[in-house]
Amino acid sequence: MSKNTCILDDLNSKSYWLDSTEETNYPTLKNDVTVDVAIIGGGITGITTALLLKDEGLKVAVLEADRIVQGTTGHTTAFVTSQHGVIYNNLIDTFGFENAKQYALANETAIDFIENMIHKYNIDCNFLRLPAYTYTRDETYTETLKNEANAAKSLGINAKYTENLNLPFEIKGALLFENQAQFHPRKYLLKLAENIPDSNNQIYEHTRIVDIEKSDNYTLVTDTGLKITASKVVLASHFPFYDDLGLYFAKLRPERSYVVTAKIKNKLPSGTFVASSNEDWYFREEKYRDTSMLIIGGQDHKTAHDNDIKNRYYELKKYAETTFDIEKFLYCWATQDYITVDGVPYVGHITSSEENIYVATGYGEWGMTNGTAAANIIKDLIVNGKSPYEDIYNPSREIHLSSIKNIVKENLDVAKELIKGKLKLGSDNISLKNDEGKIVKINGEKYGAYKDINGKLHLVDVTCTHLGCELKWNNAEKSWDCPCHGSRFTFEGDIIEGPAVCRLHYYKAGKNTIDSNI
Repeated sequence: MSKNTCILDDLNSKSYWLDSTEETNYPTLKNDVTVDVAIIGGGITGITTALLLKDEGLKVAVLEADRIVQGTTGHTTAFVTSQHGVIYNNLIDTFGFENAKQYALANETAIDFIENMIHKYNIDCNFLRLPAYTYTRDETYTETLKNEANAAKSLGINAKYTENLNLPFEIKGALLFENQAQFHPRKYLLKLAENIPDSNNQIYEHTRIVDIEKSDNYTLVTDTGLKITASKVVLASHFPFYDDLGLYFAKLRPERSYVVTAKIKNKLPSGTFVASSNEDWYFREEKYRDTSMLIIGGQDHKTAHDNDIKNRYYELKKYAETTFDIEKFLYCWATQDYITVDGVPYVGHITSSEENIYVATGYGEWGMTNGTAAANIIKDLIVNGKSPYEDIYNPSREIHLSSIKNIVKENLDVAKELIKGKLKLGSDNISLKNDEGKIVKINGEKYGAYKDINGKLHLVDVTCTHLGCELKWNNAEKSWDCPCHGSRFTFEGDIIEGPAVCRLHYYKAGKNTIDSNI
């Protein structure tokens, strides 16, 4: 079972973006190498950054623990927009007008950048310019959308408020951003990636970095002991596994969201659509074979903070069935995002005192534009020493009062999960049905137990190898997930996603004993 699968009958549980493109086959690192810039992570930021730096004459290596464009970027809904919910009034109030304008311009520019790269490399990726809408069905929320339209317009975005939107349900009002976009993210990025490797530059897959050692340069160490020497390092791995006292584990919240796709009988108006107020849905159409399909997302929650993940898919499907004229469901998948305490990503120097390690993380659900903006910011910082957008994205920026409250809340929650996990007893009964998982107690010790569909029992240590929180069973994706910082593991202990860099202990289950099989 793949890392972000769903369990709805008769639906393809592989992301459409993965299912409609060929799997990559870049080499695994076999020898020590030396480069100018080592880039950890092969998603939208890592690939874009590598190509930009290569074009500046720098020698780069992209180091991906799995395969490129297969993680969060391969499970996105691919909204290419500067409309990131209702944020701009708050950005002006929190960061000031000039910084809010930086954020707006960085994301608007990112859309143009993607379109220019598509033309430059002649990429067929279903790129389409179209409006983006945030709508409400709540009369009391319309004034908020009107104010947001004015705020966005003052920052240079072509925005307005409208009440005319021909959806299959009634709305009270909508925030409209003109000239936004959508595309097929893997078709776009795989083509960019093809232009990186040459005699000086390379992409390495299945190459997991587990440590960074400082000396005159930086030495990146893989899980097999190989070393990459670089004068600069970019952490573009979704969550930075290397912290350097930046306390990112205390400033990022992991969230999971879910997607179903379907063919519908009636055509929707052109655009991307996000529900505001107290609803939790977003949708858009995408080219599918000789027709189109609707991509519907929602049901967001903090990672490992729901005991019945299966129900998230059922609720999403129910919403689709009651809202749209469904002809046939096609795909379903899940994804994970990280959200910062103030809602703005961290992009730039990993700490204020570290000049040559860069980080890009915390895009929320808006990684297509923020990830592209991040690549351009980091390229500018490395090549020019400055970026026009560096202040608003600065990871060491001032923490405002509202953000401090979020930090306190998140870390109290982490502490609660850490303590609760240590105190919670497992079941003494390890009798499991096929395809069932739970925490069990054997000889006084806790284990994560899962019996697969063939009746084989799998046992792992359920303490997260990142910072020691107790993992929880994900009954939809058959994984062990961390409720503190979002690391996820297969039922055999392999890492699905970080910040953990060490797998779980896996045990062979005998009749009367458990043998360690590390």
